[in-house]
Amino acid sequence: MTETAPSVQAELDRLRGSIDNIDAAVVHMLAERFKATQQVGLLKARNHLPPADPAREARQIARLRSLAESARLDPAFAEKLLNFIVAEVIRHHERIADGSPADS
Repeated sequence: MTETAPSVQAELDRLRGSIDNIDAAVVHMLAERFKATQQVGLLKARNHLPPADPAREARQIARLRSLAESARLDPAFAEKLLNFIVAEVIRHHERIADGSPADS
C-alpha cells in the first residue's frame, strides 16, 4: 500500500468527518420519522384503517423525486430509499394492527 501525503490524509479525514456527521444526522432524522409513523400506525389501528395508503405513497414518491431533482440527487435512488422506508413503516403498522410490538 502506498503512503498518503499528509495534506491528502488531512483532507480525507476532514471529508470523512463531515460524512460521519451527516450519517449521524440521517440516523437521528430516521428515528424521528419512525416515531411519527408509529403514531400514525397507532391512530390507524384504533380507527381500523389499513396499514398501507397507496395514494399517499404515490404522492410521497412524486414529492421526493422532485426534491431529489432539486437537490441534484438521483431521483431513482431517492425513490428506492423511500420505498425501503415505507415498506418498513407498513410492516410496523401491520404489527401494531395485530397487537404486536412495532419494533420487534
